Amino acid sequence: MSENERRRRREGILFLVGFGLCIPAANWLIGNAGTVCPPNSPCLIPVAPGIMAPSGVVTIGLAFVLRDLVQRRIGVRWAAVAVVAGAGLSAFFAPPALVVASGTAYLFSETADLAVYTPLQRRRLLLAVFASSIVGLVVDSILFLYLAFGSLDFLVGQVIGKAWMVVLALPFVVLLRRRDERLGLTPA
Repeated sequence: MSENERRRRREGILFLVGFGLCIPAANWLIGNAGTVCPPNSPCLIPVAPGIMAPSGVVTIGLAFVLRDLVQRRIGVRWAAVAVVAGAGLSAFFAPPALVVASGTAYLFSETADLAVYTPLQRRRLLLAVFASSIVGLVVDSILFLYLAFGSLDFLVGQVIGKAWMVVLALPFVVLLRRRDERLGLTPA
């Protein structure tokens, strides 16, 4: 195995671990951290002027980018396995009332992310990460809110909060792509 292949595998495993940690972190944040934590409701954070969202949006937005980077580094099979395992983790770490909503939303949204990212990523990495993440976060937000609460009241906040994390991660993706080109490191 070449040094580039070892580097790609190491980075892929780091992205995979980060992806896996986003799930319990989101569930912990929703129940424990926010600028306001109303009783029997998720903790909320401001994501735009006058718009609040459950605090877990920050790590879920990041999860979409990390899933893409897992696929770029160690392949689509690992990414698909990570999605299925992530859905299980999401259901496991979710509060009992949110198990079905959390697991289902995660499985469908990350699968949508994978479906959009895969055909775009070889030619247009930045577009692939952005477009797939936006599709995934919209699917995630709609399914989670509808299944968990029967309401889309926090939809705008969920989408904005997750999109912030995607946008903030894009410069890292650009730097990673440039470094890959300089080193001759090809995607998995």
